[in-house]
Amino acid sequence: MPYGAVLPYATFTLPALRFLHERGMGREHLAHVVVAQREWAAKNPRAMRRDIMTVDEVLAGPVIAYPFTKDMCCVVTDGGGALVLTSAERAADLPGRPVYLLGSGESAEGALVSQMEDPGSSLAFRRSSAEAFATAGVSHGDVDHLMCYDAFAHVPLYMLEDLGFVGRGESGAFIADGHTRPGGSLPMNTNGGGLSYPHTGMYGMFAIQESVRQLRGEADAQVPDVEIGFVQGVGMFFAASGSLVLSNRRP
Repeated sequence: MPYGAVLPYATFTLPALRFLHERGMGREHLAHVVVAQREWAAKNPRAMRRDIMTVDEVLAGPVIAYPFTKDMCCVVTDGGGALVLTSAERAADLPGRPVYLLGSGESAEGALVSQMEDPGSSLAFRRSSAEAFATAGVSHGDVDHLMCYDAFAHVPLYMLEDLGFVGRGESGAFIADGHTRPGGSLPMNTNGGGLSYPHTGMYGMFAIQESVRQLRGEADAQVPDVEIGFVQGVGMFFAASGSLVLSNRRP
């Protein structure tokens, strides 16, 4: 860490560079992630970073740890969240619109990037998401809304590919072409994500909450006709992975 960058900023540079190199992508694809999510954040009055940005502006920002500029790194905030879980039968008696857990999955790979099977792809992501889809009995085409834990701008690229929403090497163009932005075919990180909304070190809570709000029709940047949402979380340096499939339709 010759420039004084601290964990996890410096640690995540290795897999990010590996990912971009193997797929023929560049730093501009990381910037497109920021630009797309900032469009969502601009609609969210609680988001920390709400200014619309261009790819050039993101790339021109101060470098924190190459290849990451400041806006490619999550905000650092305090915050808290809570969820109430109960049975479907009990939820029917409550005044709020219930959201149902259709399926879930979890997996772990290695505690460090150096222990990954392949730094350019997360085995844990692939396993946990496959389990979630299987237990929910739905396919990728059924998903209306996606929340991907995004501590840094490369993580949604990994997740889009490892979860199977796009093919290998297609994630950068998928985001650059606008598919995850407002009006796109797969709205993603609609609260602004960890890059723009909050990041308390435990962002997964906020990703689940946004999915629940979307399914209830109560989100600040509401996506129309959302019935099934997918939430993908990550812990440590790609070590742990958790996946949820949520729906506003009772199974």
